[in-house]
Amino acid sequence: MEMLGSVVGSIISSMAEYCDYHKDADEHVKNLKRKWEVLESRKEDIESRLEAELRRGKKQKKEVELWLGEVHKIKHEINIEQVLARWKFLSRMRMGECASKKTKVMEDLSIQASNFTDSLVVDLPESIGEMIPAPTLVGESTAQRTMQEILAYLKDNDVQKIGVYGMGGSGKTTIMKQIHNLLLKETEKFEKVIWVTVSKPFDLIKLQSDIAYKLKINLSKFDDVIARATELKAELEYKKRYVLILDDMWEAFALEEVGIPEPTSANGCKLVLTTRNLNVCVGMSCKSIKMELLSKEEARKLFLDKLGHDVFNTPNLKAIAEEVLEKCAQLPLAIVTIAASFKCLTDDFEWRDALEELRTSLKVSNNKEQQVLEKLKFSYDRLENERLKQCLLHCALHPEDYKIGKQELIEHLIDEGIIERRNSRQAEFDRGYSMLKKLENACLLEVGIYEYSSEKFVKMHDLVRDMVLWVASPQFKVEGHLGLEDFSDEGKWREDLVKASLMYNNISRIPPNASPNHLHGLNILDLSNTGIESLPNSVSNLENLTTLRLRRCWKLKHVPSLAKLTKLRKLDLEDTGITEVPHGLEMLVNLRYLNLNVYTLKIMPPEILPKLSRLQYLTVFSKVKAEEVASLKNLETFGGRFFDLYKFSTYMEKGKLPTYEIHVGSIRDLVGSIRGKKVVLANCNISRGEESFVLPKDVHDLEIYSCNNLRCLCDVPSLNHATELKRIYITSCKGIEHILCSSSSCCTLPLQLFRKEKDASAQVPPHTFSRLKIISIYECPKLKKLFPALGCCYTCTTWKRLTSANCQQLEEIIEEEEEEKEEEGMDTTKITLPRLKILNLQFLPELKSICSSSKVISCDSLEEIFIWACPKLKRLPLSLPLLNGQAVSSPFS
Repeated sequence: MEMLGSVVGSIISSMAEYCDYHKDADEHVKNLKRKWEVLESRKEDIESRLEAELRRGKKQKKEVELWLGEVHKIKHEINIEQVLARWKFLSRMRMGECASKKTKVMEDLSIQASNFTDSLVVDLPESIGEMIPAPTLVGESTAQRTMQEILAYLKDNDVQKIGVYGMGGSGKTTIMKQIHNLLLKETEKFEKVIWVTVSKPFDLIKLQSDIAYKLKINLSKFDDVIARATELKAELEYKKRYVLILDDMWEAFALEEVGIPEPTSANGCKLVLTTRNLNVCVGMSCKSIKMELLSKEEARKLFLDKLGHDVFNTPNLKAIAEEVLEKCAQLPLAIVTIAASFKCLTDDFEWRDALEELRTSLKVSNNKEQQVLEKLKFSYDRLENERLKQCLLHCALHPEDYKIGKQELIEHLIDEGIIERRNSRQAEFDRGYSMLKKLENACLLEVGIYEYSSEKFVKMHDLVRDMVLWVASPQFKVEGHLGLEDFSDEGKWREDLVKASLMYNNISRIPPNASPNHLHGLNILDLSNTGIESLPNSVSNLENLTTLRLRRCWKLKHVPSLAKLTKLRKLDLEDTGITEVPHGLEMLVNLRYLNLNVYTLKIMPPEILPKLSRLQYLTVFSKVKAEEVASLKNLETFGGRFFDLYKFSTYMEKGKLPTYEIHVGSIRDLVGSIRGKKVVLANCNISRGEESFVLPKDVHDLEIYSCNNLRCLCDVPSLNHATELKRIYITSCKGIEHILCSSSSCCTLPLQLFRKEKDASAQVPPHTFSRLKIISIYECPKLKKLFPALGCCYTCTTWKRLTSANCQQLEEIIEEEEEEKEEEGMDTTKITLPRLKILNLQFLPELKSICSSSKVISCDSLEEIFIWACPKLKRLPLSLPLLNGQAVSSPFS
């Protein structure tokens, strides 16, 4: 009876509960909807915060990922919009029960969300540092001994600061680059390896900025060095165990002034510096290690390696070669440069003649640094012509350790007349690249590649630069990156000065007593990247000036009259603050290069440009007349804007330019240097039937911004004739629905963007996008399919990168066909992208597939896959390249 009573009680209790569900069903459903609205708002807030954090390189917390998954799941379980219609067929009791239980789940999810107030993300594993291109070590035994000694001290808990000292050119930097790269692999010992080049003279603010750059923090918001030091110290202490390498120091300084915490055995941090002076090591309280010169055997081996043949086994050259090697004094840099000068000599009389020059150039001196410069000067003197010497002299105008972009450098050499006039600017560039190659072969310039791009730069060893400035003195004045506040020392501005460079300094004005009134022989004046606010009127009298560079002088508001500077060939005012063109601009009839890419310059006065008939390079931010630009018959590079499609088309019909960047429509920033063939359409009314709108046939790069009536690329007239197009970039086009249409009735573009692969040797027809390499699509909210259904076996042989992000409705990359017919001899399961290297898909909430579920994309060159915030993408149908003979599995099954 007791058990029966318990069962009956339980039944009665349950019935009462279900009666409540029946009675309060409507209230339960209303409460469910209210709770969902609250939960959905929290979800949207969290997703917004999350998106911002992910853009900063963070990683979503696993608990946040699971929470969003649960919210997504319950949304589909309750289906708020259809819930009442479905429950009309159920009892009110069941309806109330379901609504009540789902409400409880939502309340629990809301409580969980409150735990996310601190952070939704975690930091991605931080790179310990970036590899530095390091030359091969010369003098194996000497270099290895020094290297092992440094590494031993780095592992010694009792040694925190290490100083490597020795003659300039002895190999200190080379060894430290090798050690830097080795340390990157020892993550258990150090968490960060930081390399900074200090150079002379000591500049506190620059050193702080360089260290901050490596730590990826911004110090520009701090006004004084103490605040900067405090911020820097906090960041370095946060990095825990690090190695800070300061290369090429010239004087000791207090670490706390910079913001570098004192390395101790407790914090596990290390400081390593290189210097030419032992006193710097002592002043920094370092454990000192001397960089020894090469042994005679090592010097001999290096000399032969650079010569490329064993001259010591040639009887009539052996004695001469022995003396040449002796003059190199076992110094690696001297051996390398002098051997390069002798490399092309074959006959004994050539060797004797060169040796006599070497003897003559080496004067008796007790100053070892002076002796090194004299040895290097021999390599300079042996250059085959004066233009090569002038090229090297020009490189020395840049600050110490400066990476000089090859493209920009050659532009300077052309505009200053160091490269002789040729039939075209391209031919002049070819000459420039050839000259730089000769200087590289002579070991007087080093070559490298910028970290952030594939562009090449050249750089001078600081000793080579010292030698060049020593040779050029007193005609050169170079004081770049010195932190100068003004130039109060008028005595330095000698009357025989030819070239003056003060780039990257803090000077804000040229005081009257230091103005260059007497510098009538000055050819080049470079004040770029300084804080100068105005130029003195005396600049107007520098009648022999051929180059005036004021690039990125943001505060510069006034430039005096240029009317007398009729020899001027190059005028660079990019990113200055001027509001009108300088007076007398129309008088500069010898001008070859004019950069007026100035945001504050609103008007380009008419009838000036046609008078500058020798212009080869022109960039101008403000509105210009198409007919005036077209009148410049020598123009080879143009960067500018037109404010309607008709004027743009009118200009493009006038002729072909080797390089250009033309913007049409609303304002977008021009790039600094024009190097390709680019058209940018921004806020333009692009619609089918605009017959007057003609793209240049040779355009390489097409960017489309905020053209909201654009439905697909088929709407861009003449695009099907752009046979050399390499890159398409589309962003913020609210009306675009397809990149290419599949409907032949509306599409004016040929669909051979992909081609059938019946014949592997068949060539892509010339009227297709046969050179397209990069496709980037961003923030196009109506876009659902990137590319139309194009059959079952197609290839685009040139694609290298495909990127799509923030396209809220994008569902497929390559649309699936309704019917797929197998053609004889064809693989119906494969789409081939043989050169695709990067696939990047981000923030595509509706993306479900890359291509048809029955297909696989073959991409043997793929190097990088980045997929982020694409929750519905469950399959990645990629056939990846072989790795060590084994197939690589796709990250999605």
